[in-house]
Amino acid sequence: MSDWAPKRFWTNATTVARDGGFAVDLDGRAVKTPYKQPLIMPTQAMADRVAAEWQAQGEKIDPTTMPATRAANSAIDKVTPQYADVVAMLASYGESDLLCYRAANPDVLVAAQSQAWDPWLDWSATTLKAHLHVTTGLMPIPQPAESLDRLHAHVGQFDPFALTGFHDLVQLSGSLVLAAAVASDALTPQDAWPLSRIDEDFQISQWGDDEEAAEAAAIKQQAFYDAALFLNLSRST
Repeated sequence: MSDWAPKRFWTNATTVARDGGFAVDLDGRAVKTPYKQPLIMPTQAMADRVAAEWQAQGEKIDPTTMPATRAANSAIDKVTPQYADVVAMLASYGESDLLCYRAANPDVLVAAQSQAWDPWLDWSATTLKAHLHVTTGLMPIPQPAESLDRLHAHVGQFDPFALTGFHDLVQLSGSLVLAAAVASDALTPQDAWPLSRIDEDFQISQWGDDEEAAEAAAIKQQAFYDAALFLNLSRST
């Protein structure tokens, strides 16, 4: 049974306008979410992307090649019914943002973190009006309550579909600030990802790469790019 996978049962995947949004039909049959909800998406661009993923499937369906479909399912089945909780969980990353926790040594890593991360903490302070404190080591430090409130309000501006993409940007990078910069088009995902990997890349420079770790990092990198694309698809016209 380990080789079992659902087989393709359709010829054409098409985008259709439906119920105030956009859906995907497989030979005229509407695609539904895993929870049997109608897969109604907010933009035609997103529905077109999902339809393209279904159309590209071979004889057996491979969900790992369908990131936009998986994200749209999550937006409807998981994020929408617990929207406030997801917003609060993501906003809480402001209390322990990756950019705020710095190495005490060696000097080359300290300098690399400062050069890479200080500009984006400045961006948070000026653009989001959310100043965050920096410390060395891993012991948590309190952040200004007003900054955390502003970050919570910022996250709460996303609709469930955008929030689904934003969720992965935050969790994969460990930084609410970097995710917010990507979502605001202040930073490209291609530039943001290496900023989230300063510590890991430094370790690789010192001790060499590990094939298994490199493969895992590549998967996360692609997932980060997929999340940024999905977020943009959620607000495309």
